Amino acid sequence: MRYQRFEKVYAVRIDKGEEIMEKLKELCRTEKIRFAQVSAIGASEHAVLGVYDLTSQEYAKETCSEFCEIISLAGNITTVNDAPYIHLHATLADQKHNLHGGHVLELVVGATCEMFIQVFDSAVGRIHDDQMGINLWEI
Repeated sequence: MRYQRFEKVYAVRIDKGEEIMEKLKELCRTEKIRFAQVSAIGASEHAVLGVYDLTSQEYAKETCSEFCEIISLAGNITTVNDAPYIHLHATLADQKHNLHGGHVLELVVGATCEMFIQVFDSAVGRIHDDQMGINLWEI
């Protein structure tokens, strides 16, 4: 991973074989990012995407273990218990132009990932909602 800061925006390049969630947590710890918006494109070689079921409070998971284009990767960075919390959704296109999408549980870069992270001056944490089983913004 390589990155450069331009005022309130980081330009980030995540390289082939690197796992996006791990790299973003590393960046957040190093740069003390506590609240930000994420937008990216690129390619993946392995991804696990989920769609949440409110009844079971579990993700229906799909694994994409082929080279795919990252059509869209969007989300945010907040904190839980003062640790980085990365919340991303992705749309991937496989070699047959089929689309796969959902909550990013794992995503390994297949060629490159070009990402913008817009940081905000404040921090937003998350609080667990027991009824839904998810962490909501604490605002």
